[in-house]
Amino acid sequence: MHIDINLRLSPKEAADISSLKQAAAKKAGIPVRDIASVRIIRRSIDARRRPVVVDLIVRLSSTEDDAPFEAVSYCNVGESKSVIVVGAGPAGLFASLRLLELGLKPILLERGTDVHQRKKDLASLVRTGVVNEESNYSYGEGGAGAFSDGKLYTRATKRGDVSKILSQLCQHGADLDILYDAHPHIGSNKLPQVIEAIRTTILSHGGEVHFQSKVVALLRKGSVVEGVQTSDGATYFGPVVLATGHSARDMYRYLHAEGISIESKAMAMGVRLEHKQHLIDQMQYKQEEGRGLYLPAAEYSFVHQVEGRGVYSFCMCPGGFVIPAATQAGQQVVNGMSASDRKGEFANSGMVVELHPEDLPTDKFSGPLGMLEFQEALERRSFSYAQQSIKAPAQRMVDFVKHVRSKDLCESSYIPGLVNADLHALFPAFISKRLALAFEAFGRKASRFLTNDALLLASETRTSSPVRIPRDSESRMHPDHAGLFPCGEGAGYAGGIVSAAMDGVACAESVKEYLGC
Repeated sequence: MHIDINLRLSPKEAADISSLKQAAAKKAGIPVRDIASVRIIRRSIDARRRPVVVDLIVRLSSTEDDAPFEAVSYCNVGESKSVIVVGAGPAGLFASLRLLELGLKPILLERGTDVHQRKKDLASLVRTGVVNEESNYSYGEGGAGAFSDGKLYTRATKRGDVSKILSQLCQHGADLDILYDAHPHIGSNKLPQVIEAIRTTILSHGGEVHFQSKVVALLRKGSVVEGVQTSDGATYFGPVVLATGHSARDMYRYLHAEGISIESKAMAMGVRLEHKQHLIDQMQYKQEEGRGLYLPAAEYSFVHQVEGRGVYSFCMCPGGFVIPAATQAGQQVVNGMSASDRKGEFANSGMVVELHPEDLPTDKFSGPLGMLEFQEALERRSFSYAQQSIKAPAQRMVDFVKHVRSKDLCESSYIPGLVNADLHALFPAFISKRLALAFEAFGRKASRFLTNDALLLASETRTSSPVRIPRDSESRMHPDHAGLFPCGEGAGYAGGIVSAAMDGVACAESVKEYLGC
């Protein structure tokens, strides 16, 4: 027997399982001694109320609780038909897991290193300022999401079974709270172990995983894609799930050169905005002590329309830090990440402006690669403003709004360092003007948000793919090339870990239909 109970508790009560159990038993009208187990089904924070409360759904059981999720069983596929999966980000990893379920053999090819070596390469990047062009914050096992907080919230519920994705992450070592938190995250410190466990599952069930295996060509027979070739000359045969991520510019250029149709698509670019986390806690929880002992680091979300384009916060990292995210020398790119406890001194978020291909100067940036080339040019320009380094061009927030160059810069979590810059001069006016107007609007919505104790760091350019690879809505194959399944964020069909994972699952299912098995 079990009963689901809705509760509204103080943060202190919600953090203590004994208090939670007492409150649930009282509301259910049953003795505490009759409750054998309590499981949280849903948890969210209502910061609109004074004082702040925690809303919960808890399940009371008179017997020992069942497992909190149903583990997925995988087939041994060592002798099964092969499917080539290009890219070991969330789309590629979850495509591979689904292929195992379906009895097909994934051969997973990743241009970068395994996640353990990748951590060493990232430490070297921060220490030396030299980008490893095959192992960085975008390339390598786990993809760009491996070191960006591990946020799992998605609105893409129509694409597939979100709960199954979260359950599989728990099956591979993620904390159970991702199953019930309203805005779940794993944390960049814990996600690598989950990724390693997924790799172990693939290998132990007969799949293959190859690192430092950069795919440079598709093997085609007429219009049918039959496999791939890697940079070392190795060939692999089977239908291809192309899940290369949003930064694989060489793959986009290869497809375009080979006459395989691609399209320029809308995306967003701007800055990474950094405040002290305590200020965000005070602002969101509306209490001078901030979050206190029992509330998590506060998040925020802003959106505003300026001259027909959206300006919005993106990938908010409470208690996190800003990181260098370039994939090649001569680029300056920033992103954000945070550990699972989110206890860092700073909060950061992308603040970006929606851009469409028609917004760009057509004499310089047009055609299928137009948005990509604009993105690349802005990153090179940022690198130049950063004195030919991975330091970040930066400006205080109010100074930027007032078009005043900052006299000095405040503290930042960005370890490579900052360069005092006029960001209105760095960005084209169709970005900088909209950012400034949106910041004024955000400041009117949230007292203290618009402050000169906040920093803008440039440039935030890798919000999504600048290219979409066309595919049929039913078969998920490229319309002109059978056997090619564009997949995930890099193909323009997802945005974030969970939506990319669900797209990987869907593509794996389409491959099974294609193979007729």
